[in-house]
Amino acid sequence: MNQVSTRLSIGQRLPLNKLNIYDAEPITFKFTRLSPIEIGISCFALDPSGKLISDDYMVFYNQPKSPCGHIKLNHYQSEHSADKVIQAEFEVHLSTLNTQIDSLYFVLSADKPLNQVQSLDIDIYQQTQKAQAVYQATDFANNQACMLIRLYRKSGVWRLANVGQGFDGGLASIVKHFGGEVDNNYNNNYDNDNHQPNQTSLATQPIHQAHTKPKVSLEKVMLQKAPKLVNLAKKATVSLEKRHLQKLTAKVALVLDASGSMHQQYKQGRVQKVVNRLLPLAVSFDDDQALDCWAFGEKPCYLGDVGLQNYEGFIDSVQGGLRDWPLGARTNNEAAVMEMVTDFYKQDRLNIPAYILFISDGGVANSKGITKIITEAAKLPFFWQFVGLGGRNYGILENLDEMTGRVVDNCNFFALDDLDDMSEEELYENLLEEFPAWLKKAIDKGIIQDI
Repeated sequence: MNQVSTRLSIGQRLPLNKLNIYDAEPITFKFTRLSPIEIGISCFALDPSGKLISDDYMVFYNQPKSPCGHIKLNHYQSEHSADKVIQAEFEVHLSTLNTQIDSLYFVLSADKPLNQVQSLDIDIYQQTQKAQAVYQATDFANNQACMLIRLYRKSGVWRLANVGQGFDGGLASIVKHFGGEVDNNYNNNYDNDNHQPNQTSLATQPIHQAHTKPKVSLEKVMLQKAPKLVNLAKKATVSLEKRHLQKLTAKVALVLDASGSMHQQYKQGRVQKVVNRLLPLAVSFDDDQALDCWAFGEKPCYLGDVGLQNYEGFIDSVQGGLRDWPLGARTNNEAAVMEMVTDFYKQDRLNIPAYILFISDGGVANSKGITKIITEAAKLPFFWQFVGLGGRNYGILENLDEMTGRVVDNCNFFALDDLDDMSEEELYENLLEEFPAWLKKAIDKGIIQDI
C-alpha cells in the first residue's frame, strides 16, 4: 500500500523526519502548473544571514546546477502549454551541500500578475511521494513573485516550510530581498527571444544598510569599560559579522524565569552568566550600551537596565537580590511578563527592532495566553528568542515554528541542559540563528521603518 503524503498548508513547517524524508538521500521537487502565462521557477541557496551565496547559487533554466553539484534542475518545460504539465523538477542532496548553505528557497516569478496562474502543485518525493503543497490563483493576488517552499537548518536539523510569501516586482524583487543587486538594464524577468528567465547580475550586500550606522568596535568598548568581557566580545563579534549585524541599532531585553524550580540555576551563578553573555549583544546593538531586564513568578517585575557599570553581581544586588524581587508566589506566569514587556516598548513607541531573550526552565503555563501575545506581537518590531535552561516541559515554546496566523515568524526556541555544556561561540550562533531572517521580513512588511 502506498503511503499517503502530507498536504502542507501555507505557513506550515515540519522537520523532514516527520515527513519520513532523510537528508542522506536525494529529495525531488516537482512543480506542476496550469497557467496561460509564462512563469519561471528558481531555487536560491542562502547563507546563515539569509543572503544569496553568489549568482552561481541561483539554479534555474539557464543555470541548471549549483557549483557544488548538489542542487540540480533535471527537467524544465519551457514552452507555454494550455495543459497541466510538470514545468520543473529539482533534485537536492542535503547531506553533501556546500557547508555555507543554510537554506534553500524555491521561487515562482513572472512578468505578469501571478493570479493568472490557475494552479501550481508542488510534489515532494523521496522514492515515494512524501508531501504536497497546492496553490490556486487566489493565493498569489497581484504579486509577480512568490516564495513557495523553503528548506532550512534549525539546531542542526533540516526542516521544510510552505512559505507562500508574495512580492511585487517579479524576480528582481526576490533577488534584492536575498541581498543581490539587479543591473540597471535588467527591466523584466524574461528574455524576449526565448521567454526564459534572464541570468541576473548579482552582488551581495550587507543586510539593509539603511538600518545601520558606523559604530565603535565592540571589543574596543569592552576593553575600555568592561575588560573582563573582552573575550566574550570577540566571540560575539564573529557571529555578528557573519550575519552583517555588527552595525545594527536595536533594543535588547532579557526576561528571567524566577520560579521556584529555577533556584539552583540562580544559586550556581548560571543566570548571572546569561546576563554576562548577553551584554555584548546589548552593547553592540543599543546606543545606551545596556539591556532592559524583567523577571517573573506569579507576577512580573521590571528590574531595570543592565549595563557595563552594573552588570557584575547584578542578580544578587538589583532590588535587593533574587529573594526580594516582588514576584508573588514563585510559580510560572509567562504571559503576564510578556504582556508587560510588550506594553513597555509600545508605550516607548519603539521604531527600531527589539531583540528579547526569554529564559525559562519549563513548566510553562497559559499556552493560549502566550500564543495570543506572540501572534499580536508579530505586527510589532519585536523578536522573541526563547531559551530553555536546564529544565523540561517547555510546552508551547517547543512548537513555535508550527504556530500559524502571524504576519511574520517572530520567535525561536532552543534548549540546553547546562549553560556550560555549550561553548560561547555556539551560544551566540544559536542566539542569532533566526534573528536576521525575521529582520528582513519585518522590514519588507513595513513592521520596521527605515531609520
